[in-house]
Amino acid sequence: MNAWKAIVAALWIGMSPSAYAQSGPVVVELFTSQGCSSCPPADALLHRLADREDVLPLALHVDYWDYIGWKDQFAKAEHTQRQKGYAHAGGRSMIYTPQMVIMGQDDVVGADAMELADVIARHQRSAPQVQIEAVREGEVLTLRLQALVELPQEQVIVQLVRFAPVKPIVITRGELAGSQFDYANVVEDWLQLDTWDGKSELTLVVPMTGAEPAAVLVQQGSFGAILAAARVD
Repeated sequence: MNAWKAIVAALWIGMSPSAYAQSGPVVVELFTSQGCSSCPPADALLHRLADREDVLPLALHVDYWDYIGWKDQFAKAEHTQRQKGYAHAGGRSMIYTPQMVIMGQDDVVGADAMELADVIARHQRSAPQVQIEAVREGEVLTLRLQALVELPQEQVIVQLVRFAPVKPIVITRGELAGSQFDYANVVEDWLQLDTWDGKSELTLVVPMTGAEPAAVLVQQGSFGAILAAARVD
């Protein structure tokens, strides 16, 4: 237990976000399932990451474990398709849980805290590529995007992700029967807002109802590198 705590501590003992060059927080997508017996350590790790301002963790529950006795209450087929899209883009022939994808580029086993810490630190040292200004007033979100470097020729997609900070669940069947978990940053909606050539400043005005927080992602194609991110509370 002490060794595990020491490993996990490496993920949040660090400098303030302003000390890094990265364009906003580092996005960590965890593909997980309530039907996966090896997922709880990764889920717990993501929960701890949610306390950091310089990391934006998102839990995408997949549906391909639903057949073994428990249907994941937060799973969406779209999350499975996103994981498959990343696998195809990265030349990987299989998908698995728990898997973390960092900034749309690197994947690590979801509970490997040491490797995750190394990958996050590397992305935090990357030069910023896009500046995002996100202002929420009532039920309206105004976004202003400006490229800081020449962006790749591939289509750049602006996305809005809505997520629940904490969602509790009691699992009564399957491999984790009898367990109770508080899942963090559970993705509930993923919208494509616009495409952008990055050549001129982009301004978007988006309706945003409800109290749930959101994330704005600027991504190279549907399954490419995430160029910038911003959290919207």
